[in-house]
Amino acid sequence: MLTSQSGKSAETAVEDIERVPAEDSILVTLETHEDPQKMSALRRWIAVFVISLGALCATSASSMAAFTETGIAEAFHVSREVTILGVSLFVAGLGVGPLLVGPLSEVYGTYDYPALISYILFLIFTFPIAFAPNITVFLIFRLLTGFCGSAFLSVAGGSVSDLFPDSKVVNPMGVYTASPFIGPTLGPLIAGFINQNIDWRWTYRIDLCWIFVQCILLFVFVPETYAPVLLKKKAARLRKQTGNPKYYAPLDRRQGNLASAVLISCYKPFQLLLFDRMALLLNTWNALLLGILYLAFQAFPIIFQDKHHFNLQMTGLSFLGLGIGMLLALSTLPLWNRLFEHKAKQFDGAYPPEVRLIMGQYFDLLFPTGLFWLAFTTYSGIPWIVPIIASVPLGAGIFFSFMSTFMYLVTAYRPISASAMASNSALRCIFAAAFPLFAGPMYDRLGTVGATALLAGLTTLMAPLPFIFFRIGERLRMKSPFAVH
Repeated sequence: MLTSQSGKSAETAVEDIERVPAEDSILVTLETHEDPQKMSALRRWIAVFVISLGALCATSASSMAAFTETGIAEAFHVSREVTILGVSLFVAGLGVGPLLVGPLSEVYGTYDYPALISYILFLIFTFPIAFAPNITVFLIFRLLTGFCGSAFLSVAGGSVSDLFPDSKVVNPMGVYTASPFIGPTLGPLIAGFINQNIDWRWTYRIDLCWIFVQCILLFVFVPETYAPVLLKKKAARLRKQTGNPKYYAPLDRRQGNLASAVLISCYKPFQLLLFDRMALLLNTWNALLLGILYLAFQAFPIIFQDKHHFNLQMTGLSFLGLGIGMLLALSTLPLWNRLFEHKAKQFDGAYPPEVRLIMGQYFDLLFPTGLFWLAFTTYSGIPWIVPIIASVPLGAGIFFSFMSTFMYLVTAYRPISASAMASNSALRCIFAAAFPLFAGPMYDRLGTVGATALLAGLTTLMAPLPFIFFRIGERLRMKSPFAVH
């Protein structure tokens, strides 16, 4: 049974609060020095970088497995199709995990339980992967590590938004948004050098070291940021110090017991997907884009290993173009800040969340542009640097598309931003897990030119979607029972 700091059970403490007449109750508020948004800029930015590094670590681990497939096939005597499951199961875990971890943060907070404990389990469950005796153990724990590492694809977005007001959230959200997408490009770079020179198991042993360091950084530098949980802790502290049961926080007056509160929170992402049309539209758009991106990733080894005769470590470096594109996009955030400040003046200081979607409108075309460029420069007679340059606009397009969505979700659904991010993460990771499974047959049948051009055509058809979302967004948001009106 859960107990409060005073030694009473959580249920008994709540009963004591409920027996206090409403007119005698004392609602707890945060002092300036207790408000996460009033911490020093340095401390908040350190927290943002540590959180972003956690997301980078988790998503890098997803793509590292692609470069261990040959070693795994030889060690465990399985086919290449089975080894691909190492990536797909991890990404599936990344998708399913936020459906539980994200909503729990709205009951327990974003840090103490969901984030730190899940990352510690991420560390523990990576050991059986690094020392797996057979393919079954390897695949089971790849799924579990994806599940545990997923906290930083949902909870983290809520933490970043908790640290900054809406008017200042663009830059930190940009850093956070870039990190989980740079991860899949950084993973091949690291894994390529490792697998070219030493045994494949060292990929996961080095990953273990990174996760261990990340756990220490989280423990030292990232505070609890969710205001309702901070208020609940403060109320409990004041009741203990004064012996006065009149102090309470809004979470203390939540109807039902703790189990029902957790259950309600856990199905909130499903409610968003099923009953909130704007959230469903944005999440489906993001899911299709990420699934197509993971499909396009399959072209890189074919282009650079088969046609340009790159070794493993050089093939890993071929993903740098994507990362450079994302960093270039990230560097434009000061310009976006000026735009949003101008919009704020137009709307008397508080512009609607739909303004955030402008970023996706005008740069969404970079995605199909990069794919078309990549598709028609895959011939062996074309210098290898050309398809790498083609991946730069592809990386920038991914950043702008997801950045616009993430900013919209954390502002339009601020009270439940972790659940909103969880619903997005779940759907897009499920697509990213499934799409690579049919990449092999598709590229074998259509070739790198045909298959990649097909993906480019699909993303071109989706290019008008941000304009449509901007036009209908406010109307759908006003009808939503979950969004800010």
